[in-house]
Amino acid sequence: MTESPLAVEAAGTGIPVPAAPGARRFWRRLRAQRAALVAAAVVALLVLVALAAPLLTALEGQDPTTYHPSLIDSARGGVPVGPLGGVGAEHWLGVEPQTGRDLFARLVYGARVSLGVALAATVIQVVIGVVVGVAAALGSQWVDQLLSRLTDIIVAMPLMIMSLALLAVVPANFPRPVLVTLVIGLIAWGSIAKIVRAQTLSMKGLDYVSAARLSGWGTWRIARRELLPGLAAPVITYAALLVPMNISVEAALSFLGVGVKPPTPSWGQMLTSADVWYQAAPQYLLLPAGALFVTVLALTVLGDGVRTALDPRAASRLRVGTGREDRNAREDAGTKEATA
Repeated sequence: MTESPLAVEAAGTGIPVPAAPGARRFWRRLRAQRAALVAAAVVALLVLVALAAPLLTALEGQDPTTYHPSLIDSARGGVPVGPLGGVGAEHWLGVEPQTGRDLFARLVYGARVSLGVALAATVIQVVIGVVVGVAAALGSQWVDQLLSRLTDIIVAMPLMIMSLALLAVVPANFPRPVLVTLVIGLIAWGSIAKIVRAQTLSMKGLDYVSAARLSGWGTWRIARRELLPGLAAPVITYAALLVPMNISVEAALSFLGVGVKPPTPSWGQMLTSADVWYQAAPQYLLLPAGALFVTVLALTVLGDGVRTALDPRAASRLRVGTGREDRNAREDAGTKEATA
């Protein structure tokens, strides 16, 4: 089959779909964006820290669950002994108030939970959203109506309230990180399903899809060979923006006490325990909050960079707009000179 046009803009989404952009072209466009490169480096560093958490804590000689009561001043209500919350050669970022658990170990292990939950939930959302969106667009009228109404219901569901309800009724012995991943993934796929359906409907009438249909190809073969490559750009773009959103949701659920349970560390859980210690031990609050802020910001900037790199007309639109502004400025200057 022939390749699709350079870009197809789905109705209501405003996201152009490039056809087979090519890895080299994508990386060239991405490298031209310094902010995206910095964000990618930060994300890569965070992932590396999460993967190397056992090695990093072994180098420090600590673990995230061991209590150190000797490092806590019980007479002062459990404040860590020593300056800066007990920072030293054995505890690089100090220790937790009341428990004496190592902050560095809990921070790097918390990155594993927060990033792992967010990435796994994003994969679930993308898989369900793509399947439902494509099935609705290519199915019969009643299939489209059924799946579209189901998607509307999912979109209308308040994510936090539904998550709180589901997490509250599940038995406590169920692995909490897995449960949080499933809850987020199964409740928040509606938006990507709507985007995929709109994109697929706009691509169904293109010449290369019609040629495939006239050649005798089945519906799902056309979807796999002709439509899915064109859906890659909006799906990847939206998935890159879902990851920081899912990190925030996981942190919020843990902060509310229904997410990841102790002794498994997560950044949201650390914030829950730190809310009463921000004056006596501010680093206990600032470290997980800062890690969340940097991670969400880096992933958001990277997602925007990926969107621009996958849009073959973004750079040209920028150049055309800039050239038009320069031309208008020159014309205005010439008019002023003529009138003077």
